[in-house]
Amino acid sequence: MPSGLVALLDDVAVIARTAAASVDDIAVAASRAGTKTAGVVIDDAAVTPSYVTGLSPARELPIIWAITKGSLFNKLIILLPGAILLSEFLPWLIIWILMLGGAFLCYEGAEKVLEKLGGAKHGKTVEDEITDPAEFEKQRIAGAVRTDLILSAEIMAITLNELDLPTWWERGLALALVAFVVTIVVYGAVAIIVKMDDVGLHMTKQDSSASQSIGRTLVASVPKLLIALSVIGTVAMLWVGGGIIVHGTHEVGFHLLYNIAHGAEAWVAGVTGALSGIAGWFTYAAISGVLGLALGAVITFVLHNVIGYEGAH
Repeated sequence: MPSGLVALLDDVAVIARTAAASVDDIAVAASRAGTKTAGVVIDDAAVTPSYVTGLSPARELPIIWAITKGSLFNKLIILLPGAILLSEFLPWLIIWILMLGGAFLCYEGAEKVLEKLGGAKHGKTVEDEITDPAEFEKQRIAGAVRTDLILSAEIMAITLNELDLPTWWERGLALALVAFVVTIVVYGAVAIIVKMDDVGLHMTKQDSSASQSIGRTLVASVPKLLIALSVIGTVAMLWVGGGIIVHGTHEVGFHLLYNIAHGAEAWVAGVTGALSGIAGWFTYAAISGVLGLALGAVITFVLHNVIGYEGAH
């Protein structure tokens, strides 16, 4: 009997070690896959502050919290089950969904670039007059959650494409981990950004001259930070979207774009010595961005000038 108990405990220990190893594998896989979503995450963080523009400062955090809950619902309730089913039964479809999402990112980025260059604006903008603040807030939250659904789908698809885990439940846990961490990081950062000016204003009213100086700096820096985030978000959309198209077309058998991008990356890396890693990566990212801009411009032209789609900001 004691020997049986020892054997049982040994079996339990083996199972526990196996489970621990599986959890560790999931964490590592999630971390590795999560880094691949960086561009979409940057875009998400850059886009979201615009949804509280023009609203009362007292409503900023409640609105961000509402968008956060909507984002978690998008990822964990709507997208996660679909992603698991895809990975289990239709894995070949993932690359096509990725490219569809990449094309959407290219379109969004190119449309913003064209508007900045003087092109026509499509849909509502943050400059429109607010006649009903409560209804405007509902519309802004709904619009943010819709945009988040698309970005979240891209994050989940990229993550799923990078995972190399054998069972559906391991892939599901890794996807859930990435979804939760990305959502908290993105909207936590957004909350900090949109409240920086309020914190700065509070600090300007303190007795300490150092606090006043820091407060003035914060107040003055927020508009510049939002502009910088807008630029970074647009670049990220074009870079990530173009990169997805380059990689995706290569995966389905069309190698031209991939060969151009990686050929240029290898050539630049070969002539830049100690800077080869950074220079090569930047070259690949730049070519991906240019390709993304070109594709996005074509999609924008077709949608707005051929089909007549106006969009909604």
